[in-house]
Amino acid sequence: MSLQDKVMAEMKAAMKAKDSEKLEALRSVKSAILLANTESAAKDGLTEDEELKILQKLVKQRKESAAIYREQNRADLAEPEEKQAAVIESFLPEQLSEAEIEAKVDEIIAKTGASGMQDMGKVMGMASSELAGKADGKTISTIVKSKLNK
Repeated sequence: MSLQDKVMAEMKAAMKAKDSEKLEALRSVKSAILLANTESAAKDGLTEDEELKILQKLVKQRKESAAIYREQNRADLAEPEEKQAAVIESFLPEQLSEAEIEAKVDEIIAKTGASGMQDMGKVMGMASSELAGKADGKTISTIVKSKLNK
């Protein structure tokens, strides 16, 4: 079952349950998928990696918006954003814990022979491709920086 089919099935369930926040999140996912499908580069449809990137982008947008609302003491606006992020995250694969990410980064550093910050690009490239969809890029970057600064 493709991501678009899963989203449509969830949308129908949300409509029946009259869950407006979930429905809004699912509509944004559907919209992003349709937009990506209509772009000229996606003639054969989206790959699983492209779908994951779209979902991660949507989650990141929601979380950033919620953080800004929280900074401005607007919990009334932050809560719907956080709920939408949770709905969208349910379509992503299981996220790795920080300890698991650290172990993977250690493995990559050993493979590449990285010794300092000058090798960050090489390590980040491999880490981003290996952990795609399983970890947030910001978290990976923070861990790589801390490991290479030692």
